[in-house]
Amino acid sequence: GLVAGLVGGGVGWFASSQTNERIGGSYVELPTAQKGTTDRPPGTVASIAEAVLPAVVSISVSTESEEDTGSGFVIRPDGYILTNHHVVASALDGGTIEVRFPDARTATAKIVGQPDAQSDLAVIKVDGMSGLVAARLGNSDSVVVGDPVVAIGSPLGLAGTVTSGIISAKDRPVTAGGGREGESSFINALQTDAAINPGNSGGPLVNGRGEVIGVNSAIATLGGGPFGGGQQGNIGLGFAIPINQAKNIAEQIINKGRAVHPVLGVSLDPTYQGVGARIIDDSQARGGQRPVLPGSPAEKAGLQPGDVIVQVDDRRITTSTELVVTIRDKAPGSTVKITYKRGSETRTVDVTLATDAQLNQR
Repeated sequence: GLVAGLVGGGVGWFASSQTNERIGGSYVELPTAQKGTTDRPPGTVASIAEAVLPAVVSISVSTESEEDTGSGFVIRPDGYILTNHHVVASALDGGTIEVRFPDARTATAKIVGQPDAQSDLAVIKVDGMSGLVAARLGNSDSVVVGDPVVAIGSPLGLAGTVTSGIISAKDRPVTAGGGREGESSFINALQTDAAINPGNSGGPLVNGRGEVIGVNSAIATLGGGPFGGGQQGNIGLGFAIPINQAKNIAEQIINKGRAVHPVLGVSLDPTYQGVGARIIDDSQARGGQRPVLPGSPAEKAGLQPGDVIVQVDDRRITTSTELVVTIRDKAPGSTVKITYKRGSETRTVDVTLATDAQLNQR
């Protein structure tokens, strides 16, 4: 599959499970609006919060060695909840997941299927809970830069926290550390200046109509990350997984037990400093790694070690991460136009994408 390096340059991208904190070991709850207590016109932060808060939950994951917190939101009234993979990852090694609802009810949740580290998404489920309110899902493809948004979650254990801002950018390629060692997530993110802090992970990013358009997942920090001595909280650079992608992944997990992703079948050079995404050459291959996987879409299209991919359809590719997230946005089995450089030549080929599961079977 595709391999890309982490974003560097003195700005640390991190998924907030790394500093998911609790205050005094328990949730600090803030008062939330009750039905009928706001008389604000539609589209105000107050009216949006009143509509969405009933669907937002706080999540606590306890293991023998640690306790993490995060957020999530109900996507089906029969108990299905969407959150980040990194929020619940520690439970995969033998932990318990407790969900706290806005009405103060709590329940133990189980992980549904296989959480998807590659997209940083997971689905959990609570049983026997009546009266659950599901969030309304919007269309992230219709979002434009400058749209007002509201982020809701439990930063630092502060349940029901509401912040507001705008969409600062779309299609922002972000690589974030996963919930377990060696895991990374690649996100074609919505960027927002709404305040997002550790513990917001998994909570909804909502548009002016009260529809979820993204899943809050990562923030940028100064100084290289949570332990680098720099500023670790919100600096106005938050990133959310577009809800169209998240909905697709969640449906696959619920219906099939796991998600599959479209792939080219190449290994990318994380040290490449030029413009584009460079396929490694044979001298860079390590531990059985192949520059171009045999039988992969890339091999069938004639791509070779050392080729530099500079465009997919109408999107210019400037980095390895951008190539990964661009391919992930496509449907398995779809055909894309790949433009690449080989020496002084520029070529364009049609490539029909396979799934990671198909390549792993070979």
